[in-house]
Amino acid sequence: MAHVIQFSEASFIALHGMVIVAQSDELVNVIKISERLNSSKHHVAKVMQRLVKDGYLHSHRGPTGGFTLKVPADQITLLELYESIEGKVEIGECPMDNPVCPFGKCIFNNVTSKLTSDFVDYMKSQTLKDFL
Repeated sequence: MAHVIQFSEASFIALHGMVIVAQSDELVNVIKISERLNSSKHHVAKVMQRLVKDGYLHSHRGPTGGFTLKVPADQITLLELYESIEGKVEIGECPMDNPVCPFGKCIFNNVTSKLTSDFVDYMKSQTLKDFL
């Protein structure tokens, strides 16, 4: 089945993993997150450590360790988390970044630019708190 918009597994883990951590009153470890998301614990660990490095989470080591939010849930937008994993979203005219369309008129009628803009607007408007 084809999808017009696809997310990487890493961004899926980051967004959903952060919601899981935000919803919990206690430390949440990699195993709990990976089981809930049906993802590899190694991939979850790598993504969550990226979010620690970028200042969104505290990491607590040891057998009873896990993650807690470093920033309040109402101050973390979904866009920030997405960009932490994927890099800054750029809204361009051409999905192939061509400066001039070889057909003189975009066959997509710039719908990709509109989709990207709508995506950014939505992700900016949503915080982790919206999912608690």
